[in-house]
Amino acid sequence: MSFPKNFLWGGATAANQYEGGYNSGGKGLAVCDFLKGGDNIRHIARKFLFQLPDGTQKELTPFEDIPQGAIPIMEENTYYPSHDATDFYHHWKEDLALTKEMGCNFFRMSLNWTRIYPNGDDEKPNEEGIVFYENIFKECQKLGITPLVTLNHFDCPLHLANAYDGWVSRHTLEAFERFVTTVFTRYKGLVHYWLTINEINLNGMYMMNGIHEQNSNIQNKEQCRWHLFLGSAYAVKKGHEIDPTNKIGLMIAQSATYPYSCKPEDVFAEVKGSNEYKWFYGDVMVRGYYPSWKVKELERNHITIKKDDGDAQLLKEGTVDFYSFSYYSSNVYAADPKNHTFTETNLVQTIQNPYLKATDWGWTIDPLGLRIILNQIYDRYQIPMMIVENGLGAIDKLEEDGTVNDDYRIDYMRNHIKIMKQAIEEDGVDLIGYTAWGFIDLVSGGTGEMRKRYGFIYVNRDDDGNGDFSRIRKKSFYYMQKVYTSNGEDLD
Repeated sequence: MSFPKNFLWGGATAANQYEGGYNSGGKGLAVCDFLKGGDNIRHIARKFLFQLPDGTQKELTPFEDIPQGAIPIMEENTYYPSHDATDFYHHWKEDLALTKEMGCNFFRMSLNWTRIYPNGDDEKPNEEGIVFYENIFKECQKLGITPLVTLNHFDCPLHLANAYDGWVSRHTLEAFERFVTTVFTRYKGLVHYWLTINEINLNGMYMMNGIHEQNSNIQNKEQCRWHLFLGSAYAVKKGHEIDPTNKIGLMIAQSATYPYSCKPEDVFAEVKGSNEYKWFYGDVMVRGYYPSWKVKELERNHITIKKDDGDAQLLKEGTVDFYSFSYYSSNVYAADPKNHTFTETNLVQTIQNPYLKATDWGWTIDPLGLRIILNQIYDRYQIPMMIVENGLGAIDKLEEDGTVNDDYRIDYMRNHIKIMKQAIEEDGVDLIGYTAWGFIDLVSGGTGEMRKRYGFIYVNRDDDGNGDFSRIRKKSFYYMQKVYTSNGEDLD
């Protein structure tokens, strides 16, 4: 057995990092539209500028505690990466043609909530926004490409963050329910594969949930999680009701996790870290209830989540059809992390693994870790899986002859796809799809840089917002074309 004949091969994108057109076509403002770029080389983090209740202004990162009543504001003559991103808004036909040319039969994208409901909770949707996505899905159908649509990818409407404290409020949950009902209804027959909430386990970001005091107010943090889970469960249940052919999955930021040593305390630190970082979210969304250790944790911290009648039943009824995840690198845990060297990974820090090489951004390169996690997920849940983000962020050089010779990216992709093949052939995991991140250059979510490129297609755009958005096929484009058109058989 190799890759199944109906295996889904494609590329992945996110609206706030790719779409652009932030104030076009009736789109409203989202929190991420206020997030500035960053610079990894100069150690400049992405930040918001906030107007505080006392009238002063302060810059804060998406992970810092946002004071209650603080409102994000835009500065003049400042570059905001999401505003144009890499301009899918004006290049979607060209990009879909390139997707087809590369051999993709699958294309992951997300909807901009505020393109369809400009304030998030409007009484009626924005028809121009609905038609924009409808035309994309029809073009996918014409090209023989199956869309995989993420309902919410780090995209909280500004109005809901300012007026209702984002996902801590039941009002935001109800607005999300209206949004998903609209899109399931309007795109029935055009989209059959959906993801609910992107990397739901990275919910400690203001750009994702729009919640103030996200670190200091544990009650609000847990209430936010509860509403996110309910939003996902509602989407699964409603999506199945509207179109029983819909297949709806979760999306988790996943990594292989290792104890720093075989010291029992280090091993238990890994168990606790994995429970908190990933298995908690998978357990709720696949099994439909909170695990016992989490219930005990809430009791110890004297946290009582506000629930409506029927919430627990909705979680049980809204379990997902498949498990999807991002995989870039692996993490290391230790009982006493103080004396260890730390490095970056997907929006979190981890102890540096001395046995692995790393990217220019410090992310460990660990193909075998992907096989480990595929086995762990399938053994735990026994449902189909998709890898919906996997790729290498690197500095690419556009040569004078117009080529980009990214052999380092080809090596990364080859080694990870070989591991996928082994997991299917030798371990029997039920892996049904793969969308590399991102098939085309887009803005880095973590650093806000264009310098950190993932795509197989180069986009002429820099960290200061300069460039004409022209598209150029990299060397990796032709490699992935060979892999995809051979259904993963030709990897050399």
